Amino acid sequence: MSPGTVYTETTVYSAPEAWVIEAPYQIAIIELDSGGRVTARIRGGAVATGDRVEFIEPAATDSNPVPSFKKASE
Repeated sequence: MSPGTVYTETTVYSAPEAWVIEAPYQIAIIELDSGGRVTARIRGGAVATGDRVEFIEPAATDSNPVPSFKKASE
């Protein structure tokens, strides 16, 4: 998946059962450089609208793989 820019973001405090132990956590809508948008989990620190982000491959042991991004290194 291509890198992109944070279109909008929010922090989840009241999580669904599958992720309740991880709350609070941040999700965002990412506008991909390749076109389109994707809703994704933010890992490795908070992001804000307009921040550049890069895709993170899910871990082989991840039982609930969802698209994940982290703030792009500058």
